[in-house]
Amino acid sequence: MDNLLVAEKITKSYGVRTLFREISFSIHEHDRIGLIGINGTGKSTLLRILAGEETVDDGSVIMNNGLRIAYLPQKPEFDDRKTLLENVIHGLQAKDEYRNLSGEAVSMLRKLGLDDPNGNPSVLSGGQRKRAALVRMFLVPSDLMILDEPTNHLDSAMTEWLEEMLKKYSGTYIMITHDRYFLDEVTNRIWELDKGKLYTYQANYSQYVEMRAERDSQMLAAEQKNKNLYRQELAWMLRGARARSTKQKAHIQRFLALRDRDLPEIDGEVVMSSAYSRMGKKTVELHGVSKAYDGRVLFRDLDYIFLQNSRIGIIGPNGCGKSTLIKILTGALEPDSGSVEYGSTVRYGVFSQENEQLDMTKRVIDYVRDTAEYIHTRDGVITASQMCENFLFTGDMQYSVIGKLSGGEQRRLYLLKVLMSAPNVLILDEPTNDLDIKTLTILEDYLCRFEGIVIAVSHDRYFLDKVATGLLIFRENGIVEKQEGNYTDFRERELEREASLTQQASQLTQVGGKGNAPGQTPAGAVSGQTWKSREKKLRFTYQEQKEYETIEDDIDALEQAVSDVEARMLAAASQYGKLQELSAEKDRLEQELEEKMDRWVYLQELDERIRKQ
Repeated sequence: MDNLLVAEKITKSYGVRTLFREISFSIHEHDRIGLIGINGTGKSTLLRILAGEETVDDGSVIMNNGLRIAYLPQKPEFDDRKTLLENVIHGLQAKDEYRNLSGEAVSMLRKLGLDDPNGNPSVLSGGQRKRAALVRMFLVPSDLMILDEPTNHLDSAMTEWLEEMLKKYSGTYIMITHDRYFLDEVTNRIWELDKGKLYTYQANYSQYVEMRAERDSQMLAAEQKNKNLYRQELAWMLRGARARSTKQKAHIQRFLALRDRDLPEIDGEVVMSSAYSRMGKKTVELHGVSKAYDGRVLFRDLDYIFLQNSRIGIIGPNGCGKSTLIKILTGALEPDSGSVEYGSTVRYGVFSQENEQLDMTKRVIDYVRDTAEYIHTRDGVITASQMCENFLFTGDMQYSVIGKLSGGEQRRLYLLKVLMSAPNVLILDEPTNDLDIKTLTILEDYLCRFEGIVIAVSHDRYFLDKVATGLLIFRENGIVEKQEGNYTDFRERELEREASLTQQASQLTQVGGKGNAPGQTPAGAVSGQTWKSREKKLRFTYQEQKEYETIEDDIDALEQAVSDVEARMLAAASQYGKLQELSAEKDRLEQELEEKMDRWVYLQELDERIRKQ
């Protein structure tokens, strides 16, 4: 397998802080790499180095000649002097190429909810800018895609779309993401930046978790062995060893090496002591709440009572009104009709999508103390400084200014301040954005034992599975549906619902045929008696019978054709033009195979119904 890029002993520091030192790695063709690590370890910096946006302090990065790189930063930039479409296909000079891709670009933008390709990008939200930047990524030919937090601000449907696009992408990519289900679906390697070192695993995320646990176990076992050896060597030295012989000199050198060894660093963990604030019987109640903007109803006549210790996830596509509901819950926005009632003991803590305006010149400890000097927990009193330590802000970092923190560290600091206010109702708007996986895991554990109400808007499927006990689901036409359970429970119900609707439509098609006049009720749907009489006369047409006899052979032939194309793609991996041609052929064959399978299912079901008559 050819190397696309090789890094040899690269080092990068900011001031006195070294992010990583003398790390080496290579990226091969067809690698799908997920880069993880706690916030502030240098993940985004490493991606910017690979993209050519930053330089290393020491070492070298060697790329293949002609390597085409596409880079998606955390916050994509657009030229407001150009239209959205012009930004998306920027860099394509040839008129024919521009014209060919513009239609595809418009189609993809509209598919992702961006209906005005000739509009100005300055009016786009963060999520819309991310979607437009992703369209740009996939339209411009590349051998290596570098993506920094591609799933941030994407709803579940868009994340699933991105999964499919990455699976179809024939090149190589490396990405930073904290979406654990997403990592499982689209990666075959995990890189972990940890305390200035890079560890690589030939695995997706679930496999990495097991391998990382094994690595930690081996490291602790080796350290225990070294401790035992050191005690023995120390006892030998204390007996008065003399360096009179070569053997004794070697013994002393072994002792010194054990004494001066690098001790394994135990990962710090975000320890979130639950601030205790009593809540009375009355909590938060919505009575007939409605809200519309510009004639569009976001939700209407919403009734809901948030029960004590409930953990409610709010889901739905971007722009459906989830954040608007959050603002109404917190009193930041008035509903058009209806009311929100609060218990007298309710204390809100709001963790919004965007950090509050941080004073970058303020010290970390002062920012936290502005909320409280200490908080009461069931374990006693915890000071602001101790809470900072629990959130991985060490003594030195506490007295640093906020401006020196990474974006992820600032997000963690904001979360700490929210919890310092000792709320009994936690409202979280996209809490998983910019938090590293380690912090997310601890946050999830904290929320599961939080003595109060949790209300969370999130597109993170893993987070919702771990935390939610119920869901508010934004549907069309202002309907908000209530369901018990987590996200996986919801998806299973949705699939059952879709299958039921498909089956009903199939039955109507089978019974009524395709010859109904516009507006005419399909035959068989007029009454139960008509349905039964039609059902008794079900049979294959001559053409369907012939098709049914040969369709399995057709499917076998298509599956073999797909396998043959895949083999040819591997053989032509270094021939970009040929690879594109084969990829298009594979897409066509897979589409034909999918249609043939759908037809086979229909004919199989029809055959079974005919046999049962």
